[in-house]
Amino acid sequence: MKKNAPVGLALLGVIATLVSTLISTIIVTLLVGCTSFSPDGGFDPVSKLARERIGKELIWSKSETDQNTIAARVSELLRKPLSVDDSVQIALLNNRGLQADFAELAISESDLVQAGRITNPSFRLMRAKQNGNLGSDYKIEQAISLNIFSLVTMPQRMSIERRQFEQTQARVSLAMLRLAAETRKAYFNAVAAEESLRYANQIRSAAEAGAELARRMQQVGNFNKLQQAREQAFYAEAMLGVLRAEQSSLAHREHLTRLLGLSGDQIKFELPERLPDLPEAVIALNKLEQMALNERIDVKMARLQTEALSKNLGLSKATRFINVLEMGLTRSREGASDAAFQNGYEVSLELPLFDWGSAKVAKAEARYMQSLNITAQTAINARSEVNEAYQAYRSSFEIARHYRDEIVPLKKRISEENLLRYNGMFIGVFELLADARTQIVSVNSAIEALRDFWIAQADLEMAMIGKPNLASTKRGMPVTDSD
Repeated sequence: MKKNAPVGLALLGVIATLVSTLISTIIVTLLVGCTSFSPDGGFDPVSKLARERIGKELIWSKSETDQNTIAARVSELLRKPLSVDDSVQIALLNNRGLQADFAELAISESDLVQAGRITNPSFRLMRAKQNGNLGSDYKIEQAISLNIFSLVTMPQRMSIERRQFEQTQARVSLAMLRLAAETRKAYFNAVAAEESLRYANQIRSAAEAGAELARRMQQVGNFNKLQQAREQAFYAEAMLGVLRAEQSSLAHREHLTRLLGLSGDQIKFELPERLPDLPEAVIALNKLEQMALNERIDVKMARLQTEALSKNLGLSKATRFINVLEMGLTRSREGASDAAFQNGYEVSLELPLFDWGSAKVAKAEARYMQSLNITAQTAINARSEVNEAYQAYRSSFEIARHYRDEIVPLKKRISEENLLRYNGMFIGVFELLADARTQIVSVNSAIEALRDFWIAQADLEMAMIGKPNLASTKRGMPVTDSD
């Protein structure tokens, strides 16, 4: 829209006053709320959480120096048999998937900074000549404009992006803690699988000796074919047990290797020969449900998402009628090339003739209600998951303690009594081997019970800070990367 000089100057004064007031408001808003890139890229809260919750160090690999520091630390930890804490530390430093999650912080912070940047002004130039008029300009029009509406909505957009950034920090923190929990469980699975493999090899050796003795005794007529076949069958089953134990040990070790991010010669890391001993008592936790609702990161993420959508709903309502509002100063010249320029102003806005923004507002309201229900369900799930994890922790402790204090000592006592009878020639070698067979299931079950306890404890610790992967405690099976 253009005005002649007298009227244009009067209206231009009104517009200038409006622009001056608006600019003053914008300057105050920018001074208070404008944001810039932080020195840590939002990484410090995640690193602090790792130190406070699990006592581990994080490094965001952004340069060759960072990568060399990580490599040196990992090599140092791999020089000795890995403990569960060492495994978690290696995973948090060396897992490339976690490093990719850290990049989400930079992406989200870029969106936040962008929301606080003023939209670049636009410049428009129009030049036209009258047909046949080759000697002089007929019309020249110049305009420079600024998206005023983007400045007005800047504080709301920054508020939304700030909550999105906080939500990204919570999501990355949760990924970090989940990796630590999965590494703990993979470690206990790998150690238990190698312990079971060593025991399976011992069984095979004993069965092989028994089968060979039975074969020789059958050859000299001191054993019938049925007795010899029984010993041979036990040896065949023992060999099958070794093959299965080898496959399980390899699968669990490879799963741990993937979580640790190891390759090359690093995959030859050494594990201890047996699982840690069972503690004397379980951890007594009070007010588990309330602790979960107050501290669980996934609950906080759901709340942040709802708050962000609430702000977005307000922005949608504010922009339902006017989506684009641009204002600028113009000058134009029409006629001869030596004619004076005429000054004016230009306002551009979107007219809500066909779309009144009702669909956009309805969509925002639906998303807000959806987020409210998701937040409520997340809180319900948190309470239930903590209870489930704690009950699994207590029951697995009772089972493992029963094996430690009752079943294993009884089996050992029976074995010692049979050995005394064998030494006194009251029973033969095959009776002694038969007693050893009855201990196979008990020993394997004791190893699995101890493994399940440590896995249940890892699940409980994760349940207190984020959604646990309770389905990952499948007996004798490694957790897949997609779980």
